Formats: sequence, structure tokens, C-alpha cells
Amino acid sequence: MNPSDIQIVYKRLRAEADKVLVGLQEPFEFLVVALFSGGHVLLEGVPGTAKTLMAKTLAHLVQAKFTRVQFTPDLMPSDILGTSVFDITSSKFHLKRGPIFTQLLLADEINRTPAKTQSALLEAMEERQINLEGERYPLEAPFMVIATQNPIEYEGTYPLPEAQLDRFMFKVLVPYSALDVEVEILRRYHHGFDAHDLVSAGLQAILPAEAVAQIRQAVTQVVVEEGVLNYIARISAASRQSPDVVLGASPRASTHVLLAAKTYAALQGRDYVTPDDVKAVVPPVYRHRLLLKPEAEIEGLDADAVIGRLMGQVEVPR
Repeated sequence: MNPSDIQIVYKRLRAEADKVLVGLQEPFEFLVVALFSGGHVLLEGVPGTAKTLMAKTLAHLVQAKFTRVQFTPDLMPSDILGTSVFDITSSKFHLKRGPIFTQLLLADEINRTPAKTQSALLEAMEERQINLEGERYPLEAPFMVIATQNPIEYEGTYPLPEAQLDRFMFKVLVPYSALDVEVEILRRYHHGFDAHDLVSAGLQAILPAEAVAQIRQAVTQVVVEEGVLNYIARISAASRQSPDVVLGASPRASTHVLLAAKTYAALQGRDYVTPDDVKAVVPPVYRHRLLLKPEAEIEGLDADAVIGRLMGQVEVPR
């Protein structure tokens, strides 16, 4: 498989997703980039903006096992990972597997559960495995976490620790729909569209989950020039030196930019990365990792504005 093949697959995914998703081309594109890069995504948007529908649609298109967990304040780590149960007949303990044993896990409203439960995902997201009572359990590939959170409501929520945030490749913002988009959504529901029945909407699977591994392998062959590597590193260094930032991007952020840029280039049908590919993926990679100073927030800056300043300070390679 080469970048041209990957571009064809992506166009088919995009065309099929358009049957159920309206006006969500960019968020869906970043979901596909993360899946093909081996990353995880944090979707942020108010309720009712089709975040869950996007995750279900992606799982359906790649025939991946899909599990949704509603995160609540009383959720325990064992509710996600599973627990050992004693079998009287065999006089042995066996693992009752939790919902994390899937391929695409939707962690709905992840910030509604305490850090203790959020931390249950740390090892799974980084190493694609979990350890329970001394036993190692690998997770089925392609394993991906898509988490959602509401940016408005803070009562009864727990901010995600930096270690948790850093494991997400992207933070993707899902805004309100434009007027013409909302009219189209209403039109589809008027004609009988049911978001809970994707099959009746005519949504068809495009590729088996096993093929994702082949795509990921093909993405590794995308060429990155030394100047582009330096460009990625200089953006990261600039984030740590910015007067607007307390905490800059980590080395993991730089690797995520590199991997995402290679996948993004492949989706365009190219076997090489350009500075424009880097520019396209830096905002969703950085926006949840930068910790702004209070003075910057008082000035009215948000993470995206600071990222814009950083990108303007770093010379673009020719």
C-alpha cells in the first residue's frame, strides 16, 4: 500500500461518513489521521454536536469493535479494566474483562470521573496493554481511545491531569453548526434519519480493522526532510520559551506532530511531508498541552491564539 492507495481509502471513508455526518469534515479528518497514526483523540464540544456519532461512524466504517463508557463520579478503575472473579468449580480466579478490551473505546465525558479512574487509561493508551494482579493483557489492535468533554459545564467535573492530556494526540474542537449545515441536519431528520441506526442510513464498512495496521506501516515510509524535522523541533522549543506559557509542549508532542504530519501527507496522496502539513496538525496537537500564564488569559488569549503567535515566530523551511 502506498500514499495514493491511502488517499483513495480516505476519500471513500469521507464519502461514506458524509451520509450521516454534516459539516464535520475537519473533525472527522483528524479522527482518521489519529487512527492511521496510532493516536488518541479528545473531542471537546457542547452536548448535541455529534461527537458520539462521529466515533460510532468511524468504528462502523473500519469494522472495529466499539465500546462506549459513560464516565461518572462513582466510576471505579475496575469498571473499565475488569476484575478477577473466583470460579468455584475450578477453584481458580479468572479475569472478567472490562470495556477497555475493545478496539475503539469512547470515553464519554471523561472529565466527570476522578483522576484515580482517569488514570486507568494511562497504560492502555501508551502501551496498548494493561497489567492486573501481575498479569499482562495486550489490547486488540487497532486500539484507540476517543474521549469527549463539555467545555462549558464545570460543576461536578475533574480537570484531566497533564499526564493524561499528553497521551492524546489531538484535542479537536467540535463547534456549533453553521446555519446552512443545521438546516441540512433538520432536513435529514425530517426524512427519517436515525442517528442510532447507522445501517438504515446506508452506512457501509469501507475496510476491515486489520487493514489499519497495513496503512500504519505504509505511513512509516513517508519521507521527512531534515529541514522539516528541525522545523518541528523549533516549534516545540518556541513553545517552552514563550512568555505566554507556563508549560510548553513535551517531546511526545513533537513525535505526535511528526506522525500526524506523515499521515496527513499520505491522506493528500503524497509520500513526503511539507511545512504546510506540519502547520495543519500543530494546533490540535498543541492546544491541550500548553498551560497559559494568567496574564495571557487576562489579555484574552487562548491556546490557539498562542499557537498562532508561536508559528509566526518560527522560520518556515524552504
